Amino acid sequence: MNTKQAVTSLAALAHEQRLGIFRRLVRQGPNGLAAYEIAEAIGATPTATSFHLKELDRSGLLHASRHGRYVRYAVNVEGMRKLLEYLTEDCCQGQPELCGTTFKKGKSLCSSKGGKP
Repeated sequence: MNTKQAVTSLAALAHEQRLGIFRRLVRQGPNGLAAYEIAEAIGATPTATSFHLKELDRSGLLHASRHGRYVRYAVNVEGMRKLLEYLTEDCCQGQPELCGTTFKKGKSLCSSKGGKP
């Protein structure tokens, strides 16, 4: 991930409703939710939800798929992994083992060498 893409992803998350949508979809897992379910869950209008979902999709943090009449959104695990890796790649001067076990555990979950989250 380059700096420009990281800024785009972080900007997409820098909104209360978009951050809430992203966190909800992370919890939901790979099946995601239909756009109307997301709107109901966050208490927003379909129009506002659609705008937020497009921003998150454009940032590479979500992906959309059409299922009949509905569009389902799910977290893009690879996009999330790349952002986390970009943010932490130089942790502790390139020695993540100095950051503690919580960081190492999280990094192994998100790395392409570790298991899929």
